[in-house]
Amino acid sequence: MSDIRATSGVRRAAARIHDATPPHRDRAVDALRALAILGVVLGHWLVTALVADGDTLRAASPLGTMPWLAPVSWAFQTLAVFFMVGGHVATRGLASARARGTAYGTWLRARLSRLFLPVTAVLAVWAVTTAGLLLGGASFVTVHTVVKLALSPLWFLLVFAALTAATPLLTRLSPLWPLAVVLHVDLVRFGLGGPSWLGWVNLAAGWLVPYTLGAAWSRGELERPRAGWTLLLGGAAATVFLVAFAGYPASMVGVPGAAVSNLDPPTLAAVTFGLAQCGLALLLRGRLRRAMRRPVAWAAVALVNLSAMTVFLWHQTAMMATTATGLLAGRLPGLHTRPDGLEWVAARLLWLPVFALVLGVCRAAFHGFESASGRPAAGRRGRTRVVRAGGPPEPSALREAHRV
Repeated sequence: MSDIRATSGVRRAAARIHDATPPHRDRAVDALRALAILGVVLGHWLVTALVADGDTLRAASPLGTMPWLAPVSWAFQTLAVFFMVGGHVATRGLASARARGTAYGTWLRARLSRLFLPVTAVLAVWAVTTAGLLLGGASFVTVHTVVKLALSPLWFLLVFAALTAATPLLTRLSPLWPLAVVLHVDLVRFGLGGPSWLGWVNLAAGWLVPYTLGAAWSRGELERPRAGWTLLLGGAAATVFLVAFAGYPASMVGVPGAAVSNLDPPTLAAVTFGLAQCGLALLLRGRLRRAMRRPVAWAAVALVNLSAMTVFLWHQTAMMATTATGLLAGRLPGLHTRPDGLEWVAARLLWLPVFALVLGVCRAAFHGFESASGRPAAGRRGRTRVVRAGGPPEPSALREAHRV
């Protein structure tokens, strides 16, 4: 009986969220953002290992010892979709702000506060944690490993913030221009033996490609299925060629010890793969819109979007907190052991629900920073914007989630 009541309560809450959502909202945009965030989280949890070597923790990856697992990175390296959605939302948001008479500086400050206010909690916690580890006698290798993993999501925010600030200059930029930059940078680096530092130009140019695709989406240039199929098939064919004949790695994420990383900085293969992903995302919009008509599905997506920054910033911390706590019980399979076989993969899959549970605790503890960043100062006391007391999420909260 209690299970029936709980299910009924979930459905009623989902119906309230569904009814509170403005009818003109494109729910496929939120669904794509949620899928992109969850893809990044699951990808990190699956391909990042912390191996206990005595009293030291070292980073490792199953992709290094089992390269045939590279397709895992194809499924979960979804940043290109996130940047495309970000470009789409920022372009539309800027146009809406201009129509309301809102100054560019006001619009930008609001967007950047939603990005960076949640970061303060991460930095504060890890500053204290780092000091505690060093004072407690942890090795420098361990401290460097965990801090690097915990703060690695911040590189994405810096790039995303820079592109957001440049949105007025990018609203009409064709994705072909940054794609040409990536092509020429890789040609000089890999074909002509140019300096490796030149690859960091692609840190901006590589993510400009999907971001400007999002702007083109806002202009209505990607509405026809032909655009999605062109990106999907063209991007996939180019990626296969680059991996099979041009020497690019098959993994779309970095692998410790590998000579070349497709992601750090982005290579031409990562960008063409991102084009294929964006094409698939565009083709799925219709199905996602139909799926989001179901109140329970939409409520789940809406709640992920309202916690997107918290989930993104704390998912690595959740994994490392689980790993550190698990050390009290010794070296546990899939958590502290070397990722060198299917046994490790099977054990790691069993740890995913534990990571998710710890991430839920982090979300409960630190989501207030994210919800506060979307509210005017006068409205920051009292309650969160996620749910009214006993009622549905406020429409303004849903709008804030759409803007991020």
